[in-house]
Amino acid sequence: MSKAKLHLVIGGRVQNPQSLDFCDLEDMDFVGVYPNYDEAEEAWRSAAQRTVDDAEMKYVVVHLHKLLEPDTDLSQPQ
Repeated sequence: MSKAKLHLVIGGRVQNPQSLDFCDLEDMDFVGVYPNYDEAEEAWRSAAQRTVDDAEMKYVVVHLHKLLEPDTDLSQPQ
């Protein structure tokens, strides 16, 4: 059984759509934590699609496994 590589999906209003400078951290949308990138990407797409007409809303996938274990081999699949 392979080890889960945790991913967090979050979103919120940004000042500039080309940045990750979120305006109000208290109003962030925490979509969820997922055991692999494929599930996280599916959740990200779903959340982003709901706000597609709002250019100031942005959703991202955070690779928690890279933050928790930064010394692991980065050449391995996500």
